[in-house]
Amino acid sequence: MPHFDLPQPPVFDRIEDERLHRKQRLAAALRLFALYGFDEGIAGHITVRDPEFTDHFWVNPFGMYFGQIRVSDLILVNHDGEVVKGDRPVNQAAFAIHAPIHARRPDIIAAAHSHSTYGKLWSSLDRLLDPLTQDACAFYNDHAIHENYRGVVLEKSEGDRIADTLGDRKALILRNHGLLTVGQSVDEAAWWFITMERSAQVQVMAEAVGKPRSIDPETAELTSTQVGSPYMGWFSFQPLYDRIVREQPDLLE
Repeated sequence: MPHFDLPQPPVFDRIEDERLHRKQRLAAALRLFALYGFDEGIAGHITVRDPEFTDHFWVNPFGMYFGQIRVSDLILVNHDGEVVKGDRPVNQAAFAIHAPIHARRPDIIAAAHSHSTYGKLWSSLDRLLDPLTQDACAFYNDHAIHENYRGVVLEKSEGDRIADTLGDRKALILRNHGLLTVGQSVDEAAWWFITMERSAQVQVMAEAVGKPRSIDPETAELTSTQVGSPYMGWFSFQPLYDRIVREQPDLLE
């Protein structure tokens, strides 16, 4: 039998190459969010830490449709919320939410938040996701609920509260708001968002037609180690990246 090695996240010798890679992944993730219907007007943002200026992050411009964003459209924001590269404004909610998370978690390279349909629906229920499926087990004992919705997040103090609730987890349910996921790459953060949204959809549908049975705690814990690692988050995104680049190659411009 032939032996096949699984792909691994790339390692870069030059900062410039790593920066371009992260920006390409960010633009692709935004296009995928549009493809999957996660856009909601001007709401939503994905950020990726700059590999050189680690207290800066790249993000989609405020008010630009996810499905039209190219690498050249991305803006770079510093730790004070100032746009230092790019010619469009930053969403102040993106800065208020993401900046504290990036500051508190040096292991986090990227964070994703959007007002997706099932994420919003599930956030109104004040419940964690149950381990109903193998995919949902990625979040078993690895997500939390951020309570006390206080309106649009525009103040750093609210972002600090969100970062506190996130702790060392991979995901949050922002009550009455939506989902937030993080990762050691754009690929990972985006994949966790996609599969968390789908897990919320599955649970809503399952509970609408019957009384679903959860996976037992021991098996859910085991499965979380199999499907919920940073590598599996990264790997799961690769077919989606290949798809969107083939279908919409202009995103790399």
